[in-house]
Amino acid sequence: MAAPVNLKNYTSEALHRALAPLGVTPSLARRIQASVWRRGTLPFDRSDLSATLLQRVAAASHIPSLERLEQAVSPRDGFTRLLLRGDGPDVFESVGIPLYRGTPRARTVACVSSQAGCGMGCVFCRTGRLGWRRDLAAWEIADQVVGVAQAAASPVRGVVFMGMGEAFLNYEAALTAAQILSEPSGLAIAARAISFSTVGVVPAIRRFTAERQPYRLVVSLTSADAARRRRVMPAEAAYPLPELRAALGDYCAASGERVSLAWTLIAGFNTRPDDARQLAEWLGDLPARIDLIDVNDPDGHFVAPDEAERQTFHDALRRWVRAPVARRYSGGADIGAACGLLAGCRRTERV
Repeated sequence: MAAPVNLKNYTSEALHRALAPLGVTPSLARRIQASVWRRGTLPFDRSDLSATLLQRVAAASHIPSLERLEQAVSPRDGFTRLLLRGDGPDVFESVGIPLYRGTPRARTVACVSSQAGCGMGCVFCRTGRLGWRRDLAAWEIADQVVGVAQAAASPVRGVVFMGMGEAFLNYEAALTAAQILSEPSGLAIAARAISFSTVGVVPAIRRFTAERQPYRLVVSLTSADAARRRRVMPAEAAYPLPELRAALGDYCAASGERVSLAWTLIAGFNTRPDDARQLAEWLGDLPARIDLIDVNDPDGHFVAPDEAERQTFHDALRRWVRAPVARRYSGGADIGAACGLLAGCRRTERV
């Protein structure tokens, strides 16, 4: 007996292929996908659709949903953290990021996980200390956006793959989830409002480039000095800076887009004028933007710079780096939702 078709785990085209033996047309597959993602059910209320055919689909399929174990909302800035469980015992987290709160432009960005845990071992990231536990299925990734939307005070208009895990080491599922999220019959989120963050997995960046994926690319850099970067980001040993720079150059040339480079600010480590000069040398003519974000480490091993140190580094960047530089706010620290704090546990278990 064939396993039931998971109606949330497919793009509309793949869903049609899975259901075609039952008599489902491409048009009906899109209607089924839209109904499943937006209402959690098959479109039995459509009088123009065959109830008999839909009954056959129902008998041969299932519609899963993530189990919400905990929800916390920050009283400081309105960030929301969800603790979730899917097909396996391992838990993972999502974050709702509110933008333009209290204005007509209010919207939410969903920060989703692609893995339970993370195997990249970045020492300043609590998720990285967990180690890899398992890859998430496409439906488990996409369904996080549904959960964030249900908890949010404003509509979800963007998605960032910046939660737990390295999305480019779960490439097939992550890209399938992005396609589901951006399809008109999926959740209809603009492809340009979906961003993938990576520590610099070069083979996947090259595949992303070759496939002309329409989503934005963010690379966690943190240092342009190979020895320093390796101290805090072990991925440098596998994907060294020269190879990463070459891959990003090809990406920018092929896509015509800037790449965003995330720089986690760590006091006394990567905020020297020399760090700015090294970054400028590594960048060369690469079209990029630099996002500065304070480190979050409740264990106290790494500390964010004070305002004077941060300003000195920012001034050095403006002098040496020919790229836009912005400071990015990482909210929800009080509920364990800020960048680097997702630990896959209940709030009462966090230390």
